[in-house]
Amino acid sequence: MKHSTTHLLGALLLPLLAAAQNSTTPSNTTSTEGLLSSESVDLGDWADAYSKAAALVAQMTNSEKITLITGGSIESVNWTALEFKDATQGPQGYEYVTGWSESSAMVTTWDRQLWYNQFKAVGLEFYGKGIQVANAPTSQPLGRTPWGGRLVETLGQDSYLNGIAFGLGTQAFTDAGIVASGKHFLLNEQETNRQSAGGVGGSSNSSSSIAPYSSNVDDKALHETYLWPFYDGVKGGMGGVMCAMTKVNGTLSCETPSLLQKLLKTELGFPGLVLPDVDGQSTAFGSANGGLDFGSSSIWSNTTLLEGINNGSLSQARLDDMAMRNVIGYYKVNLDNGTQPAFVDSSAHVDVRGNHSAIVRENGAASLVLLKNTNGALPLKAPLSMALFGSHAGPIMAGPNTVFSVSGVPDTYSGHLAGGSGSGQTSFPYLITPQQALTNRAASDGTMIRWILNNTYGATTSSTMGGGGGGIALLSGGTALTQTIPDYATGAEVCIAFINAYSGEGADRTELRNTEQDAMVTSVASECNNTVVVVNTVGARILDTWIENENVTAVVYGGLLGQESGNALMDVLYGDVNPSGRLAYTIAKNESDYNVGICETAVCNFTEGNYIDYKYFDKYNFTPRYEFGFGLSYTTFNYSDLSASITNSSALASTYPTGGLSVGGKTDLWDEVVSVSVAVANNGTVDGHEVSQLYVQYPDAADQPLRQLRGFERTLLASGESAQVTFSLRRRDLSMWDVQAQDWAVVSGDYVFSAELARGN
Repeated sequence: MKHSTTHLLGALLLPLLAAAQNSTTPSNTTSTEGLLSSESVDLGDWADAYSKAAALVAQMTNSEKITLITGGSIESVNWTALEFKDATQGPQGYEYVTGWSESSAMVTTWDRQLWYNQFKAVGLEFYGKGIQVANAPTSQPLGRTPWGGRLVETLGQDSYLNGIAFGLGTQAFTDAGIVASGKHFLLNEQETNRQSAGGVGGSSNSSSSIAPYSSNVDDKALHETYLWPFYDGVKGGMGGVMCAMTKVNGTLSCETPSLLQKLLKTELGFPGLVLPDVDGQSTAFGSANGGLDFGSSSIWSNTTLLEGINNGSLSQARLDDMAMRNVIGYYKVNLDNGTQPAFVDSSAHVDVRGNHSAIVRENGAASLVLLKNTNGALPLKAPLSMALFGSHAGPIMAGPNTVFSVSGVPDTYSGHLAGGSGSGQTSFPYLITPQQALTNRAASDGTMIRWILNNTYGATTSSTMGGGGGGIALLSGGTALTQTIPDYATGAEVCIAFINAYSGEGADRTELRNTEQDAMVTSVASECNNTVVVVNTVGARILDTWIENENVTAVVYGGLLGQESGNALMDVLYGDVNPSGRLAYTIAKNESDYNVGICETAVCNFTEGNYIDYKYFDKYNFTPRYEFGFGLSYTTFNYSDLSASITNSSALASTYPTGGLSVGGKTDLWDEVVSVSVAVANNGTVDGHEVSQLYVQYPDAADQPLRQLRGFERTLLASGESAQVTFSLRRRDLSMWDVQAQDWAVVSGDYVFSAELARGN
């Protein structure tokens, strides 16, 4: 029942009898919904921060509270306004910071420790610059459509994988002493028409008559796909949430009580502040009563809100709640201990990088996915000659990277692409390109290396300096070969073609493959029988123009890898690092195989429900080129002895959770209830990491996709070594959203657990 390129190791039936036991009806919400003072949410380790926040706010006048919620300082209580800054790649626009890889690259490591290491280091850079709130990490856009422009910033197209990374990112920022403000809440799945024309960061094809668009989704898909990762974020300690520019079911995200007061602050028990994305706030009382806690002083003026308090448009309790939510995160991460360095501007020589370049390189190499490797083409072993092709192999004319714009520009980049745009833009102190790294390696190995850092280059050595017509001028002499792609490819022991795909905040993608780049790869492969293709991309990049070409012997595929990109690629190409990256989305054979495109209308109906990415491919039996979770290695692994057991039967004694409401939802949603283990052996000749993946098939009554990821572990195994890998499943991992009961339910029936080897045919 799985698509043909996934090999099922084994499957176990585990009957769960929850529905046969006594059921607990979920409690109803009250009129104090969403207020911290209602004490409806057990604040747990947020309790001390709440006490401090309440004490501070109690000393303020209403006018001072309004100053607080609009980002002002208050001298009477010695409160200094918080500094907010984008994003997950570090303090954006700052100098003397690390040029981190994009989140979409980091997530393909499938390694919790590597995620934590990078997020923690990023948080420490914010801390060192005197910034208190990072508008990060980014869970969504989740990836409803592969044409979405901001998938470069996200954490994978599977809700479970995304949620685990999102929660760890939040925890890491918190541990670094920074308030994590996760985004975007909720259903902000494309750039087109997300904002009215003329707004900052608006899409180039936005129209004021239909923007912002409204994402309309049913309650089941909202919970099981889009809200799911925010449970992890809130549980991980998230102190802020950025609501989106768009509408949800017809109302602005930042002014929707059912979204912010009910789902976020009550169902998820979120104790922090909600702040708006650009233009997310439209009205004074619609936003205040809708659940926004931080906003514009031009909309929330003293006159407006004080009058609202007097005439009943805004309650005193709600104003107090907004004020407390603005400071509770500050206390939760201990920013009141007086140890944070003073805030500095972007050009100040405050170097916060430490040894972070090592993390960038390690994570970059670990994130790379080996898609194809014919007859041991990789790793390279001191080849006699090498030829590099493509503008992506070397530097842009002025760099490391320019201030990116994506509106009205091609979906490729004429230089080595290692960072994103908009809120995902990387601040580079330097950039190691593949040409630089491979040239250094070639020099030490005695390899002869040539390059053409252009996708269409075809001039010859007869060209002279200063030629007219805007063409490329060349020095005469040098190599006896004519300087064309076919001539440089001919006779090289290995040819490496570099291609990229580019998008980001401001516009959606217009293509999932590129004619110019694909023609370059085909041209190289026509003359070189050992052509390796390196792809760095913001999202799914279709490869079928050349993937079956027998002269294309290997493909290394990854995201945007940051300042150490060239070194990370070299580490994998030469086998200094055995590739272990796994795809976090599906690569189709054709564009038409994807079920969701860009919505061009005012109302975007998410009629596909939960069926995005691999869940759609499974349901309709589409065979992808490379499936979600796919990745090869320089060694081979074997699985055996799959077993599963219920570890907490009492937690499954009722259909619905019975635990009290706490930060992150009802407490027993987080209880381990099932443990699954499998033996993994490295039966190859090279040490390496294996990423074991656990999928669950629910009973039919749960109305779920055919299979869903519910566990993963990255394990280092020496050649000949074996290990027992264990997956711990929480109650929520086996639950479905019961729309009628408005709660998470465990359905009675057989659950099929499978450990899968995504290794191709």
